[in-house]
Amino acid sequence: MESDALFTLGEPAGAPAGASGADGFTDARADSPLPVRMRPAGIDELVGQEHLLAPGAPLRQLVEGAAPMSVILWGPPGSGKTTIAHLVARATDRRFVAMSALTAGVKDVRAVIETARRQRRSGGPPTVLFIDEVHRFSKTQQDSLLAAVEDRTVTLLAATTENPYFSVISPLLSRCVLLTLQALDDDDVRGLLRRAVADERGLGGALVLAEEAEDHLVRLAGGDVRKALTALEAAAATATALGAGRIDLAVAEQAVDVAAVRYDRDGDAHYDVTSAFIKSMRGSDVDAALHWLARMLVAGEDARFIARRLVIFASEDVGMADPTALTVATAAAHAVEYVGLPEAQLNLAQAVIHLATAPKSNSATAAIGAAVADVRAGRGGPVPRGLRDAHYSGARGLGHGAGYRYPHDDHRGVVTQQYAPDDLVGTDYYQPSGHGAERAVATRLPLLRRIVRGLPAPATRAEAGAPAAVNGARVGGGEQASGASEGGSDAAEGGQ
Repeated sequence: MESDALFTLGEPAGAPAGASGADGFTDARADSPLPVRMRPAGIDELVGQEHLLAPGAPLRQLVEGAAPMSVILWGPPGSGKTTIAHLVARATDRRFVAMSALTAGVKDVRAVIETARRQRRSGGPPTVLFIDEVHRFSKTQQDSLLAAVEDRTVTLLAATTENPYFSVISPLLSRCVLLTLQALDDDDVRGLLRRAVADERGLGGALVLAEEAEDHLVRLAGGDVRKALTALEAAAATATALGAGRIDLAVAEQAVDVAAVRYDRDGDAHYDVTSAFIKSMRGSDVDAALHWLARMLVAGEDARFIARRLVIFASEDVGMADPTALTVATAAAHAVEYVGLPEAQLNLAQAVIHLATAPKSNSATAAIGAAVADVRAGRGGPVPRGLRDAHYSGARGLGHGAGYRYPHDDHRGVVTQQYAPDDLVGTDYYQPSGHGAERAVATRLPLLRRIVRGLPAPATRAEAGAPAAVNGARVGGGEQASGASEGGSDAAEGGQ
């Protein structure tokens, strides 16, 4: 059984794995967690999303069953996404199926859709399919929803904490209404805390919440009402154990230990901390980068999310200045999966130190950006005949592969030959920096381009400079060059 602390995803007999019917949204019991007991009984009790609750608004229509539109709910944790799903399940006469992207697969999705299709044909109620954490679905899993959402076999209600423009495929996004939920402001959280203290579903007035303790819980929550109510429940349990009738600041601090340190303690949101983390590494401030890493780890951030950011950073901001950076970041990501927290924080810290202190280059980022821009602008003609696939029967008769020169037949390993489409000949996408290991590439690249493009040698000795290595061979001299002469002292720098 999966639980998201707001409702239970039960598994009725015969339901696909990872799915549940509306019966899985059980009524709160006396021993249910405080966030479950305090969930809204109707849409008008929903707090903090006034921009979505106006008469005729898509969210209100969805809850009231007035329109079969598919909706994606995007918002931070504790903003009400699963509460809205609970309200939809309770407030409509449609068949409701809840599914967690953490446990469901394509087979489960197809089973729900097929059942919905059969019920629709037999005149049964329409189906609402709720998928929690839809961003965890692969492209294939999301693809399996398209036809059913398109023809309204199911009305999709999907929840995600990640930007859907990056985590949800465009065809699915275009078939849904995107509703953005905001983190609750301090006044909203404060109001819910006071309601929970007084309401019979909550503490029932049995304890008094001191103003200082209330302020502490509001700061701790950072707009996450689930976190606020969970902390309040812990503080109430501590006060009761101490025989106190009042939750003061000391009790609140005692109840919520260091593991609950607020991610955005100084008012910065999840994405702000992530941004500060990346920019600190980019700016080579290793100490600041380690601080932001610690903030994320202590707050309970998914270590896999941090690892993914490191792998991206290794190519985006270090790149060819230190080619080992990608290896280090990838190894850290593997360690996170293999070892897990808390030990994997050592692997993450090592990777952060390596990336922050490495020489920096964004040449790979700029190069692929320029190449993609040309493709999108329509540049790029047919593949040159010499480069076309010639392995199949009849290809040679079409001229495929004709005139192709095999670079390994040349003592330098480089030959004059057209590789780019006609309209892109001579285009330079890659512009190496002079940082770290890339300095050697910056020296070698003009020679490679001159040979490949059949350009004349520099006119003067000053322009030519000393002979340089191309794939280990001296241009014009034919003698082998060692890796040390090719990379120089910067080879060591690139590995730091």
